[in-house]
Amino acid sequence: MPSHPPIDPEIAAALAVLDLPPVSLRPQDIPARRAAAVPVDLDWMRRDGTITVTERTIPGPPDNPVIPAVILSPTESAGPAPGMFYIHGGGMVLGSRWDVGEAILDAVTDGYVVVSVEYRLAPEHPYPAAIDDCFAAWLWTAAHTAELGIDPARLTLAGASAGGGLAAGTVLLARDRGAPMPRHQILWCPMLDDREITASSQELEGEARWDRIANRTGWEAYLGDRRGGDDVPVYAAPSRATDLSGLPPTYLEFGDVETFRDECLDYGARLSRAGVPVELHLWPGGVHGFTALVPQAAVSQAAVATRRAYLVRIAR
Repeated sequence: MPSHPPIDPEIAAALAVLDLPPVSLRPQDIPARRAAAVPVDLDWMRRDGTITVTERTIPGPPDNPVIPAVILSPTESAGPAPGMFYIHGGGMVLGSRWDVGEAILDAVTDGYVVVSVEYRLAPEHPYPAAIDDCFAAWLWTAAHTAELGIDPARLTLAGASAGGGLAAGTVLLARDRGAPMPRHQILWCPMLDDREITASSQELEGEARWDRIANRTGWEAYLGDRRGGDDVPVYAAPSRATDLSGLPPTYLEFGDVETFRDECLDYGARLSRAGVPVELHLWPGGVHGFTALVPQAAVSQAAVATRRAYLVRIAR
């Protein structure tokens, strides 16, 4: 395999002792990984009563009319708040609306109302199921800001990993269909490119997190035989988009020891060349999802602080 940057020593030491699922996800592993999902801990999410957690459903596209969602809001809030429409990760095949993590809870603590949606997963529901769900839920959220207690001028669209790719695709759809646009898009280690044409897409196998085997599994589940071909829409794999003009200011964050590194670097550079304000953070030694996996590492703490400061800044 090609070489890659070294994993941060604190992260490497923690990964060596953590009880984590195998790095390489194969199609036959998907059912077991879903079954092993950690149960929802509502007490943890409520943060000693400072966060209100509300389950509801959102109207979806014609072939999936009901989309589950969870709304997280500050228990005490004065006036319309900044809002975040959030799309969870999971490689297109795993995850749910409950997969919010500390970053999202920090945002709510800092005043955001967050709408976290649950889209249909592949391979049972291939493209365009997930992006159709996300776009429908985004339209609903943008139209119901008053009901949600959100200031429509301060509504951000965010996603992590596969959710980051879906977030980028949702923003492209909104631009191209003349739909409401978010004030910002926030892409945490986004999954953007199905083609395996970058160095980083081939560097990792059986090490770090979410290696090239897992990445191919996710893309093939979502796109089937179209993966890597010439007829994949930009809304499925946003790295394929040639026109990135007219998109909102963008925050991009990822580690340098992850499969998505090069596609994220390229996407950020092309956004900037298209006139889009971009804040890009490439964290040395960071593996995929490092801030959640090893929050005690110094690089994780720096990334979390930087991310949180950005969200506070754009909420004004």
